Amino acid sequence: MRLLRQNGSLSLVRYNGQMLRCLYAITHEVTMRLFSIPPPTLLAGFLAVLIGYASSAAIIWQAAIVAGATTAQISGWMTALGLAMGVSTLTLTLWYRVPVLTAWSTPGAALLVTGLQGLTLNEAIGVFIVTNALIVLCGITGLFARLMRIIPHSLAAAMLAGILLRFGLQAFASLDGQFTLCGSMLLVWLATKAVAPRYAVIAAMIIGIVIVIAQGDVVTTDVVFKPVLPTYITPDFSFAHSLSVALPLFLVTMASQNAPGIAAMKAAGYSAPVSPLIVFTGLLALVFSPFGVYSVGIAAITAAICQSPEAHPDKDQRWLAAAVAGIFYLLAGLFGSEVYWQ
Repeated sequence: MRLLRQNGSLSLVRYNGQMLRCLYAITHEVTMRLFSIPPPTLLAGFLAVLIGYASSAAIIWQAAIVAGATTAQISGWMTALGLAMGVSTLTLTLWYRVPVLTAWSTPGAALLVTGLQGLTLNEAIGVFIVTNALIVLCGITGLFARLMRIIPHSLAAAMLAGILLRFGLQAFASLDGQFTLCGSMLLVWLATKAVAPRYAVIAAMIIGIVIVIAQGDVVTTDVVFKPVLPTYITPDFSFAHSLSVALPLFLVTMASQNAPGIAAMKAAGYSAPVSPLIVFTGLLALVFSPFGVYSVGIAAITAAICQSPEAHPDKDQRWLAAAVAGIFYLLAGLFGSEVYWQ
């Protein structure tokens, strides 16, 4: 009996030693992977989040104001959205090892600016819950996945090109009011693109920061980094509002957000099961709906940044850019009060 106890203790020591070595190996690998991410990959993830927020966050504020949300509640909405997008991006990207970037639905937010007029805040939350429940149902039934399978690769690429064309042309429209800034960034980007393509975006961003600081356009007054907890809002359901607002929001999110997002993945040469993506993002948005998350879908424009060769020359390593974006999403969510300003 004593020998068995000794052998058992010895086996336990060996087991604990092997487990500690295994944990050390995993921790060491993750740490080395984190610190070995190339600067262009880090920048791609950061820019994806920055562009997503800078281009459409104001539309969400307008929708929240129309719904009657207070300043604290709007800050809570931004916190909940950032956390939902961060968790979904990191989970899907790390699980599939594919650059899956999620985002709020900008067309959906634009629809809410007019659709929420006349609704109470509680009724708006009810609309969000119904919308996200429909998205989950669409993913579970596999209807959306079957639709995306019959779309040819060329048509998917054309859908993405149509979205990116309008986005790119808008950059030239800003030359009228910010000629020095936009012109300098464009010239630096073109020059760097010819000699060091992967660092073209970094060079353009650096020159842009320098010019903005030189012009005195950086505002740092009254900036206090303070996390804000999302506020739970009791939903109020209405069949009429479900038909007039929730159903259109569902259709807009699927057609203008998820469909281009899946098309962007296909155009970049990546494949991931469509239905699980839709179900997971829909469920996460459904859980966060009472806190102001109206939708979380598959990103298209910002995802293209993480899926491009500029993010990483190795196609199988570009998921790192999306993972970085997920971390920046979480940071943006933690400081939702600073994302929203009056």
